[in-house]
Amino acid sequence: MTAVKEPAVAAPIPAATREPATVPIPAPVAAVAPATAPRRVLRKGNEAIAEAAIQAGCDAYFGYPITPQAELLEWMARRMPEEGRVFVQAESELGAINMALGAAATGARVMVSSSSPGMSLMAEAMSYMAGSETPVVVVNVMRGGPGLGSIQASQGDYFQATKGHGHGDYRVPVLAPSSIGEAMAIVADAFEIAERYRTPVIILADGILGQAMEPVEEVYRNPPRLRNDWAVTGADGREPRVVKSLHLKPEDLETHNRHLRGKEARIRDRETRWAGEQLEDADLVIVAYGTAARVARTAIAQARASGMRVGLFRPISLWPYPSSALRSLASQARGFLVVELSAGQMVEDVRLSLEGARPIAFHGRTGGMVPTPGEVVAALHRLDVRTGGTTR
Repeated sequence: MTAVKEPAVAAPIPAATREPATVPIPAPVAAVAPATAPRRVLRKGNEAIAEAAIQAGCDAYFGYPITPQAELLEWMARRMPEEGRVFVQAESELGAINMALGAAATGARVMVSSSSPGMSLMAEAMSYMAGSETPVVVVNVMRGGPGLGSIQASQGDYFQATKGHGHGDYRVPVLAPSSIGEAMAIVADAFEIAERYRTPVIILADGILGQAMEPVEEVYRNPPRLRNDWAVTGADGREPRVVKSLHLKPEDLETHNRHLRGKEARIRDRETRWAGEQLEDADLVIVAYGTAARVARTAIAQARASGMRVGLFRPISLWPYPSSALRSLASQARGFLVVELSAGQMVEDVRLSLEGARPIAFHGRTGGMVPTPGEVVAALHRLDVRTGGTTR
């Protein structure tokens, strides 16, 4: 299997990281090459995501300050008025997400950001947006929990993001970058997916990614606008349109839910993304995303130096999860180690993907603690012994 390395600059996710589509998909729009070399800057993750949204054509941003994503809101507070666009610091997360729903219903390109407790407050409106098929990009820079928890980085919102978030039967795409450059690229992808399928899209980043600073090249993409023949834009000279999630007749609601299931199936076919590193000869595989994947990369280098053949499988779309790509590795790997900044949430999707084909181990830290490469190497050695390896 060819390894797909993490992009160092803001560029569209390579097509090679997607599972093969079973239906035609629109050709991706390539980033426009500047006349001169792109400017290389040192930028904080929150600020890079915000600027990428502006460059991707975000018309309106709504938010409320909460650590560790506050710099994203602060950047938008300065830059959106400079561009003549809408910025609103709402009175609460409830206000922000419902304002976003209303703005997006007019066909505007809209983004909201928050952090874990704030995302909990947005759950009802997220369900409303999924039910009314309203495209919005929602950024969650995760912090430790449950409850108010801490302001330190965590990946404890995986279940919340990938299993629906709000009430009812629905799923929304969830994209997880592991570098600031990749986060910049994913922002444009998120807007494109949201509008193509008329769905909310979550960008799931942990607090380290939001607060860290990395050198990035300022290469951006502004996805083309689609016809919004569903949007509420005034009915002068035409029949009124309605954007709603209410269906009082059970037959109508069931029909609508079947429609949503069909859309989710198309998203699974077209938008599943992952990256792999050093998988060609790997007989042990670490599965990790976000900051945990970066820790895993260092651990893999140390493990290989001691003679272990270890590779990295990094989901980029947490939903739809790249199950078939992960399952294909079971034919060569003896065991899989899931590394998370949580008590173990993505590990359940790994188990579902592998269906008992190979042993699965887990290593995680909670409360804002981050696994060290040494801890991960120790977990790899335990898995190696458990699966019949010879290295010690």
